[in-house]
Amino acid sequence: MLYYSYNRMNKSNNMLAKSFGEFFRLKRIKLGYTLRSFCTQFGYDPGNISRLERSVAIPSLDNEILSGYSRALQIKQDSEEQVLFYDLAHSAKGQIPNDIRNNKQVSTMLPAFFRTVRNKQLNEEKLKKLMELLENA
Repeated sequence: MLYYSYNRMNKSNNMLAKSFGEFFRLKRIKLGYTLRSFCTQFGYDPGNISRLERSVAIPSLDNEILSGYSRALQIKQDSEEQVLFYDLAHSAKGQIPNDIRNNKQVSTMLPAFFRTVRNKQLNEEKLKKLMELLENA
């Protein structure tokens, strides 16, 4: 299982992780830590980290906690990887990240995005175009 996860992670480079827990687990494995060695090294409870990685527990959005995880997982500050890490945490909580919520231009587009997603009228190509539009806003 560890071999499979490691190879899968190398191919995806964490950017394709579908959940906070999956991202966390793949990043930890890439660094060469077992669950127990990671928790011992950084002072985390193995039960809590295991629940996070299996998406049984929802991650905290507390910046101090997320920053601690980010440092332990050697995620560079202000990197695309860190943005993804925080976005996945917000997604797990069902919340919109603050930088998006506070951006007036993007927030005016969100209702149209929500309506479109609910009506399932977007194919994959249209969804990509919409995401590009949101990214460039």
